[in-house]
Amino acid sequence: MGREIVSAEENLQQRYNDSVSSYPQTPMLALNHVSFVCTSLSRSIRFYVDVLGFILIKRPSSFDFEGAWLFNYGVGIHLLEVENVPVKKGKINPKDNHISFQCYDMKRLIRKLENMKIEYVTAVVEDGGIMVDQLFFHDPDGYMIEICNCENLPVLPLSSCPLKLSSPNNRSTVPSTSYVDRSSDIQCSIEVARTAMLDNLISNMMDISI
Repeated sequence: MGREIVSAEENLQQRYNDSVSSYPQTPMLALNHVSFVCTSLSRSIRFYVDVLGFILIKRPSSFDFEGAWLFNYGVGIHLLEVENVPVKKGKINPKDNHISFQCYDMKRLIRKLENMKIEYVTAVVEDGGIMVDQLFFHDPDGYMIEICNCENLPVLPLSSCPLKLSSPNNRSTVPSTSYVDRSSDIQCSIEVARTAMLDNLISNMMDISI
């Protein structure tokens, strides 16, 4: 029984690896910008400049509609002024659609929001002993903004994460109707994954040098 469980998990991991490797390379470079419609261009510009530190940049002169381009942190924000924007602003819900920015001083940003009378909520995410602080608030039109120190959390592809198997003796007596039901048993070992990724990097560098 134990070997059957291991084989099932190995087969699932192999199918995932095969599906990823079969995808053609996508010739993309990076996130360029996000675009929002807004009811007041000047108000939204002030928000993204004063609160988030963006700067106004030139937009194409051929555009015949009201808007603005802002840029910072390697990403752009494009604003388009329209008369009727669906009302989005309500209770701050961290699970709502949002854009997220990394921050190196969360307390400083919280003080800034409080000084500007901007409502916000906070949350903390824990994974393997790593703590990530999150801060959520709305822009003037109700779009959700997240600020976090997410750089604390390593970015690990699932294909590099080994499977964590629990002992058959410790499993629940309730039978699983599908393998997906036990997906919580598959967890990443960060240190092992880092080692595997480093080994792959060294191997690739050796291939290049040869």
